[in-house]
Amino acid sequence: MFILFIPDGKAQDPSFQLSKTFRVGSPGGWDYIAVGPDNKIYISHGSHVVILDEKKGDSVGVIPNTFGVHGIAFYETLGKGYTSNGRTNSVTVFDIGTGKVLNQIPTGQNPDAILFDAFSHTIITCNGRSHDLSIIDPVTEQVVGTVFLDGKPETAVSDEAGRIFVNIEDKNEITVVDVVHKNVITSWSLSPGDGPTGLAIDRKTKRLFAGCDKWLMVMDAISGAIVGKYPIGNGCDGVAFDNHLKDVFASCGEGVLTIIHESSASSFKVIANVPTKRSARTLAVDEKRHEVFLPAADTEKGASGERLRPLPGTFQVLVVCKR
Repeated sequence: MFILFIPDGKAQDPSFQLSKTFRVGSPGGWDYIAVGPDNKIYISHGSHVVILDEKKGDSVGVIPNTFGVHGIAFYETLGKGYTSNGRTNSVTVFDIGTGKVLNQIPTGQNPDAILFDAFSHTIITCNGRSHDLSIIDPVTEQVVGTVFLDGKPETAVSDEAGRIFVNIEDKNEITVVDVVHKNVITSWSLSPGDGPTGLAIDRKTKRLFAGCDKWLMVMDAISGAIVGKYPIGNGCDGVAFDNHLKDVFASCGEGVLTIIHESSASSFKVIANVPTKRSARTLAVDEKRHEVFLPAADTEKGASGERLRPLPGTFQVLVVCKR
């Protein structure tokens, strides 16, 4: 592969590029985006979830009344999807095929990230205000366990062998949870990483990738040892891993997608910083098509000290692909 060296001395892989933009336009904020099992992308968008055709970007549906929605997860075997609704402290259950809302499940306070754990066959929410996890049985659609944490959980990943790893944003650590016994095993410091947000995992090499303030921290998922730290953009809120390409993606709100290649469990290198858009801080990766989706909007400056405000009618999804 040809590697171009740019003026700041960092290697740049020219095969990654911003290939297209899907215009959504409807008002409201956003958080996570997810690639569904049905060739569609699902985008949290204020009080609802927007569903787009993955190839064309056409609107194909809406999951309504998901107030303060943050994340989306799927249990493909049951044909169901789940959204975490921060304002109503609930999870919405919907039919993947039709988009029809099936149920509302009460959770802890302000559920943020949500995931399906293939080991325990449960749905898990990270509850930011109550500082705990809600573990949901997707068959009975009831909370069957609550795991109390010592800080604010931002997001979580599973090793699919019984452990859940949770970024604790205000403690700068990763907490390890036993999903079977529903308790905390231990916590590991991410220092010198600060303010962890996005989190991804390589289950083969046993590596965790935590997006922190201007650094991606790589941690051993067995011992908790820091393997390395690598520079990324400012304002990271999403990290994803492509198991086929062995690439880590960190979406950063300053307007850059940092890509780090994993050569081995101990060898990593920043290979690209793809310009995106200010506000493109979360992402999802389609590992079959090797495409990265980033929700964003045009922005304007607010009052002093305020974050950038999205301009009405400019909501969009950026698509970065490998040529």
